[in-house]
Amino acid sequence: MTQPTRRTIRFNDEGRRFNARVAGLALRDGQLLIHRAVHEPFWTIPGGTAELGEDSRATLVREMREELGIEVSVGRLVFLVENFFDFEGRAWHEIGWYYLMDLPHDFPFSTDGRIIHEIVDGKNRLEFKWVPATRDSLAALPLPPVFLADRIEVLPDTTEHVVWDDGVL
Repeated sequence: MTQPTRRTIRFNDEGRRFNARVAGLALRDGQLLIHRAVHEPFWTIPGGTAELGEDSRATLVREMREELGIEVSVGRLVFLVENFFDFEGRAWHEIGWYYLMDLPHDFPFSTDGRIIHEIVDGKNRLEFKWVPATRDSLAALPLPPVFLADRIEVLPDTTEHVVWDDGVL
């Protein structure tokens, strides 16, 4: 029996792109895990694009299995973000689910800012590192959406709906 074709929830329309993204806020000892595709000038919260018929928690578990080779525990939904930005010559409209996420205790950890994990994911080479989970640390990075820097030190107690326009990356 053949596997059904995986369909990501992403489409283009007249120079615009819609994307359904799920990301995990992994916090440990005052540090936040971030990642980037090495060809891009910015960092992001680890995660990926949801697939049709897949709930957002399952997306995060799948993406971390694919990118980190580990099983994560998905916690509560912290932010539901309607994110508007320009990237690669098009306007993006992204719906983002940002969950708290626990990694296995033996997952690599470092407080010195070095790359702790690398993987090739499709056409992209991804690298992961831990950074201080402080406003100043995140604000010093190109880390969209930028509202995260202002909120990382005191996360909301209940899910917060955010409408954000990052402008041009």
